[in-house]
Amino acid sequence: MRKNTKYIHAGVHPDPSTGAIMTPIFQTSTFVQASPGDHQGYEYARTGNPTRNALENAIAELEGAKYGLCFGSGLAAMDTALKMLKSGDEVIASDDLYGGSYRILTKVFSHYGIKSHFVDMSDMSKVKEKINSSTAMLWIETPTNPLLKLVDIQAITDIGKEHKLINVVDNTFASPHLQTPMALGADIVLHSATKYLGGHSDVVLGALVCDDADLAEKLYFLQNSCGAVCGPMDSFLVLRGLKTLHVRIDRACENAMKIAHFLKDHKDVSRVLYPGLEDNPYHALAVEQMTGFGGMISFDLADESMESAHKVVSNTKIWALAESLGGVESLIGHPASMTHGAIPREERMAAGLMDGTIRLSVGIEDVEDLIHDLDMAILSLKK
Repeated sequence: MRKNTKYIHAGVHPDPSTGAIMTPIFQTSTFVQASPGDHQGYEYARTGNPTRNALENAIAELEGAKYGLCFGSGLAAMDTALKMLKSGDEVIASDDLYGGSYRILTKVFSHYGIKSHFVDMSDMSKVKEKINSSTAMLWIETPTNPLLKLVDIQAITDIGKEHKLINVVDNTFASPHLQTPMALGADIVLHSATKYLGGHSDVVLGALVCDDADLAEKLYFLQNSCGAVCGPMDSFLVLRGLKTLHVRIDRACENAMKIAHFLKDHKDVSRVLYPGLEDNPYHALAVEQMTGFGGMISFDLADESMESAHKVVSNTKIWALAESLGGVESLIGHPASMTHGAIPREERMAAGLMDGTIRLSVGIEDVEDLIHDLDMAILSLKK
């Protein structure tokens, strides 16, 4: 089955009791048993729910994995993966990553004796320098949030396997439509399914997939024991979103390329971060590792102040000033004071996230409207 067909059919089958083509929403907390222990696969909805299981199977299939698990949010999925570690273990993570990921590593798991190192993972030597006898996991984001750096997944997972580390790849920005990390050596792939997989800004959900049975057993145990699962209605919404994943992302990529070129040629813009631009330092790797360049763009104004960035993001009419990404509508945000506010200024500046950096999640509106709206917002700086 080819990829574009899988989006419609992966993990789902007509309901055997009614023939419903859409997976029913099994809005139930428990399941009747014929006799004690005879539960035909379902006993309690935290442990398993047919709607959730359909979504778990669908995401696993799209990522080329055998096992899928879904959670109440992307951070709940991350929390579950990190709970495989023990006190004294160390994590090496991207130095440019989602602020919530940074926060859970530094403010939550640090209290349990798990230490994190943040390095530029595009430089393999920096990763190797941090590996020691306590290192247990590589936490890889690619493309990174919000600077759109790319990490060579095959190269870094080879390092992880050499040192018997767990390789986790956050594939939220790319989605399985543009990138399949399992095929490049990932042990676990994570999604904030809130974003592209759901695609309509109406659900919060997270997912993990893996191929190894022992790893899956550990994750399922944690999922059931800790209980951070998603509900059946949320599962249904993401199942619905998956059916249009390819057409939404293809349109977002097409729009993003045109917007990136517009920004690159704008006299009031000093830097555009988009791997689709041929002079981008990660362009060649994107061509090799991805099947498209994505719908995310970051850029800096020529006037790099936070005040100017705030004025621009507050003066758009079509672009909505909001956190999150990956929906059909275009969003604009200021990472330093929004999504990445948890990262100390000196650390984010060292990684290249400046006070004036603006992040775009490109939607599927008419691209000329999006460009005009951005242009007017940037011109507002002169008023």
